[in-house]
Amino acid sequence: MFWKILGVVALVWLALIVIGALVKALFPILMISAVIFGLYLLYKAMKGSDKSPASKL
Repeated sequence: MFWKILGVVALVWLALIVIGALVKALFPILMISAVIFGLYLLYKAMKGSDKSPASKL
């Protein structure tokens, strides 16, 4: 029983290490993508601000 519990703890520990490494590696890409998407939405909002909402129908 002890070895089963130790095995489960070791597997959970390994899974957390892998997930942590993936998050650490992908976080800068996620932040850059979020900034670019936000700038795109801002551009679209500013570009369409001279039109009235009725003209978009």
